[in-house]
Amino acid sequence: MKRSLSDIQYKEDTEKLARFAKALGHPTRIAILKHLENQSCCFTGELVDVLPLAQSTISQHLKELKNAGLIQGELKPPKIKYCINQENWSKAKQLFDDLFNGSNSFEKVKC
Repeated sequence: MKRSLSDIQYKEDTEKLARFAKALGHPTRIAILKHLENQSCCFTGELVDVLPLAQSTISQHLKELKNAGLIQGELKPPKIKYCINQENWSKAKQLFDDLFNGSNSFEKVKC
């Protein structure tokens, strides 16, 4: 059976949504994203000043957000500057909106 382009897009979108949802599955990561949304960018040390966590813990959460593609980091030795990946952030918003508002792209699975 040949898969259609819409089936392939459905699979890609659901995988992206799951990856974004997993990254958003921790309150600290949500706090980091909220902070970054109000800044053009920031360094890890700034997040340590804002959040009551150790730098190593914040770094681990930044790694998860970066792996999901929601943020990006730019090396500014000896620091890393983080900002929201605007393209993926927009895509995440669109996918969550489609999910919560019953878009056709998520109506393919019948129970």
